[in-house]
Amino acid sequence: MSSGEFADATIVFDLDGTLVDTAPDLVRALNETLDLEGLPHMPLEKVRRMVGYGARVTLERASAASGVSFSAERLDQLTKAFVDFYRADIARESRPFPGVVDQLTTLAAGGAKLAVCTNKRTDLSQQLLDALGIAGRFSAIVGADAVTERKPHPDHFRAAVSRAGGVVRRSVMVGDTAADVAAARGAGAPVAVVRFGYCDEDVELLGADALLDRYSDLTPACRRLLAARP
Repeated sequence: MSSGEFADATIVFDLDGTLVDTAPDLVRALNETLDLEGLPHMPLEKVRRMVGYGARVTLERASAASGVSFSAERLDQLTKAFVDFYRADIARESRPFPGVVDQLTTLAAGGAKLAVCTNKRTDLSQQLLDALGIAGRFSAIVGADAVTERKPHPDHFRAAVSRAGGVVRRSVMVGDTAADVAAARGAGAPVAVVRFGYCDEDVELLGADALLDRYSDLTPACRRLLAARP
């Protein structure tokens, strides 16, 4: 049995824009896909605001920015191409955000279970975290394909906590978008949001219980949020 101040806690992380800065590789794969249709490339800063709901939605948003929409069949084909381009070199430029590894180490040393709850596919999430050497830190990696309802639905968050061996009443969500906040809120769990992620809204207005300027703020925030739980 784990011991330490976080022994009964489960800390659940979003992936893109929260744990890992994946935007450089996502924009590469997206632009390679747009090339198939002769559409203009999307700049990095715009793509950072488009991700968070999976490859298909990112592609829809990018094509809509050029005034183009696709049939469902063609969108399926392009989404597959996007995923294939991405998978082929998934961690070329993607890196954990500064301080992530130190905080994972600190939380685990305190007895916390760690999980990933992401709208990325589970296989891609596993591949990315493996490539970065941190997959083994997590007791569960739960992508959108592994649940019936993905974020912002709270069942996605609940599944991540449960599969990590935790309980929702002693859990915290760490994310960067409204989907993360809604999933945690719907499950009755507190949520911390990083200010440096991929949110397309004002993070001040998301209703998070804590806002993190840097990863060194995470352990103190989890301590405070868990202490406030009944």
